[in-house]
Amino acid sequence: MRLMSKIFNLNDPGWGRGKGGNEPPRQPDNNQGNNSGPPDLDEVWRDFNNRVGSLFGRKGRRGGGGGHQGGGGSPVQLPKGSPKLVVGGLVVLVGLWLASGFVVVQEGQVAVVTKFGKYVKTLNPGLQWHLPYPIEDHQTVNISQLRTFEVGFRGSARNKVLAESLMLTTDENIVDVQYVVQYRLMPNGAPDYLFKTSDPDESVRQAAETAMRDVVGRQPMDSVLYSARTQIAADVQRLAQEILDRYQTGIQVSTVAIQNVQPPEQVQAAFDDAVKAGQDRERQINEGNAYASRVLPEAQGQAARLVQEAEGYRVSVVSRAEGDSARFSSIEAEYAKAPDVTRERMYLSTMQSILEKSSKVFIDSESSNNMLYLPLDKIMQQAARNPDAATQSASASSAPTPAAADKSASNAPGAARSGSSNPYSGGSSGSLMTSPYSR
Repeated sequence: MRLMSKIFNLNDPGWGRGKGGNEPPRQPDNNQGNNSGPPDLDEVWRDFNNRVGSLFGRKGRRGGGGGHQGGGGSPVQLPKGSPKLVVGGLVVLVGLWLASGFVVVQEGQVAVVTKFGKYVKTLNPGLQWHLPYPIEDHQTVNISQLRTFEVGFRGSARNKVLAESLMLTTDENIVDVQYVVQYRLMPNGAPDYLFKTSDPDESVRQAAETAMRDVVGRQPMDSVLYSARTQIAADVQRLAQEILDRYQTGIQVSTVAIQNVQPPEQVQAAFDDAVKAGQDRERQINEGNAYASRVLPEAQGQAARLVQEAEGYRVSVVSRAEGDSARFSSIEAEYAKAPDVTRERMYLSTMQSILEKSSKVFIDSESSNNMLYLPLDKIMQQAARNPDAATQSASASSAPTPAAADKSASNAPGAARSGSSNPYSGGSSGSLMTSPYSR
């Protein structure tokens, strides 16, 4: 090392003056005067070559314009042990070169190794080694980082990018959609992220915009603004992931979040009016449904009650008709057995039912010009107060003598028959009641 330092000493004043290495000093030139001037560049290069050649036993060349190789001389002898030092230096250099192949991969990252530019393998987190440069090289990729970009705005909703946010719906309306997309690399997607796509991050943006416009273009405006936001975000995420997988980007879309959806600012006022009208319509529809829910059960209850009443009336009428029919059949059977007796009994029963509803009875006798009056209401009131006294009073005031009664009854046309078949033959009141109807 001291020999090399001596030969290549930069402080040597002999550089460029023919004093480098083993070259003998040049003779001074009378025309140039002394050697106090600056060294010549050609001479400096010649001195450097001579000093390097002296390490390998070559004799230096003489300077000057007609310089030639020196005649005799022996090569420079290196000190003992110099080859070992050179070998040791080479070994150290090779060791340092091989050690440069070690790489520390941080947690959440992978190292993609290429050999002469071609992908070879992927190194997981930890201390890893690969062939040193220039044989193999590596690129570190963060696969755990959650990358985010905004579409339709930058920073806040007021800072809009209309070229990205304005979209056309299926009912030919325009909506302003602002959303955020988050994505990360797949665990084994680092090689595809680096080598399969020239600009993978821009590819994610374009795929998300394409998916959003496709999904929004299939939905009506009301669904995009109100009811279908969650479904639209899910459909956009699925469609964007299909596009990225088709292009082998190695990227996984984590989230698509819709931040704001509204009509364009130019028609915002008119749209608000339309929204209010729609809300009024929904309110009136709800009120109508509530009224119908209240009235219909009542109407249904009334209808059911009327149906049941009609059914009861039908059953009663049918039952009464069947009873009357059965009664008529039984009477008809008895009438066939004894027509006169049955006729008389039916007549008396009918007259009883008629006279029970009358409070006054007038009897016109054809044998005389007198009209008999029977105050049944007075008799009934007295009978209610004193049944025994009322009966005696009625009998004394209204009934004639037995002889007159018999004479009157015998002279009256159509008088009631005597005997057990006439229930009213035992008293004068009975003859008075039945005589007008004997014809």
